[in-house]
Amino acid sequence: MQDRSIIEQSDHQPLIALQDVVKKYQTPAGDFPALNGLDLTIYPGEFITVIGRSGAGKSTLINMITGIDHPTSGEVIIGGVSIHQLGEDALSRWRGENLGVVFQFFQLLPNINLIENITIAMDFCNTYPIKERKDRALDLLDQVGIAEHAYKIPSRISGGQQQRAAIARALANDPLIVVADEPTGNLDERTADEIFDLFESLAEQGRTLLVVTHDEDIASRASRSVTLLDGQIVAVGEPVGEAV
Repeated sequence: MQDRSIIEQSDHQPLIALQDVVKKYQTPAGDFPALNGLDLTIYPGEFITVIGRSGAGKSTLINMITGIDHPTSGEVIIGGVSIHQLGEDALSRWRGENLGVVFQFFQLLPNINLIENITIAMDFCNTYPIKERKDRALDLLDQVGIAEHAYKIPSRISGGQQQRAAIARALANDPLIVVADEPTGNLDERTADEIFDLFESLAEQGRTLLVVTHDEDIASRASRSVTLLDGQIVAVGEPVGEAV
């Protein structure tokens, strides 16, 4: 596996730390604060869910952690590094190697099969020997329970199966952190529950998960849940991994 030169994991040190993060968007009516002095610490192996009403800042929080967007002020520190100090090329590479991202609408490439959707993530970061990538993709599809659909294009499988494929793709480069933005928003209750079973198994394997969800019942299955309101954290559980 690739050398993780940026992220180093320790059970006793925060893996993700947001420090006084402010994000303002310019609108015709003036600046809109999507995040307003937000502080959040996440430890290795935690399974965190983020809940809150529409417009509370959940997706903006995800965008800060993935480096998709930049804070107006404050720090986003992952593995001891302020990621927004990285240049765009380095940030893109870092994201591909260290983060697995799962979206609400799957975002699988429609004209290639599931194996190719997964191996393309390995191709981008040049992880794993080329001859091993197909076998790894098949193994990941088996882990999420849809290996029998490996050679189908996304439109030939159900929404729940597409989300499983998207999770397999997110795991392609063996990331330490998996981030998901409303990954069950378009799924029925039973399928959503199955997807969260998968997330729980990933946490048990030692991965760190941050999942935005509108479903408070599902959110309660995480090791702790963070509630956002108007760009601020208004409720948060105790971290399970913090050193005592």
